Amino acid sequence: MEKNAYEIVSLARDKDRMTSLDIIQEVFDQFQEFHGDRLYADDEAIVGGVGLLAGKPVTVVGIQKGKNLPENLRRNFGSPHPEGYRKALRLMKQAEKFQRPIVTLINTAGAFCGVGAEERGEGEAIARNLLEMSDLKTPILAIIIGEGGSGGALALAAADEVWMMEHSIYAILSPEGFASILWKDGKKAPEAAELMKITASELKQMKVIERVIPETFRGRPLPQEEIVTRLKEDISRKLTELMALDEEELVQNRYNRYRAY
Repeated sequence: MEKNAYEIVSLARDKDRMTSLDIIQEVFDQFQEFHGDRLYADDEAIVGGVGLLAGKPVTVVGIQKGKNLPENLRRNFGSPHPEGYRKALRLMKQAEKFQRPIVTLINTAGAFCGVGAEERGEGEAIARNLLEMSDLKTPILAIIIGEGGSGGALALAAADEVWMMEHSIYAILSPEGFASILWKDGKKAPEAAELMKITASELKQMKVIERVIPETFRGRPLPQEEIVTRLKEDISRKLTELMALDEEELVQNRYNRYRAY
């Protein structure tokens, strides 16, 4: 039976859902994680480094949530600080220098909205990522694996293509936040989720994203191994396709993608 929008929201937030590190470990070989933004600190809500895919180096950047309270406290519940976005940009600029393609894995309710993050330039860090990613002369593939919330997700999603897992969401704010603003009642989140058009199938239909990665077959959940195997094959195929483009064509296609909205 087809799930409604708020049921998909719940699945996207499930604590047992595959995290960025889970996917990195299954898809990429010999992954070496890098740390720090070279300015302030190392934000563990964002993980990044270099791994091998089909024997070729790829820069991977992911937003990491925890699966229990201690892990979530360490990862700040997957809500990055500005230094996390600056770390991500440092790694993406490094990828451009060494002509490595980039894969980003996105799972966040949004960037951290604390006073300290604002003092250290959260808004500027997100805007800087959007500016720099729009003109990076190397392929970028963004995959939303859980929640894709607000500018916190968009800061890693200015890509040549954006994909979504079947049970993921992508929105400017949470259904609870939408309901609180529109109806002054956060309990109307299920109704809000239906109005917002935030599920993978809806966004694919509206051409906001390019691909939906199946998590079910005929209503039954697919084994995690099967999902990861298909994901690995699809990423490898797409990066090969994008790497065949010259730099000027790659950047122009990216520009055209966003102008089409």
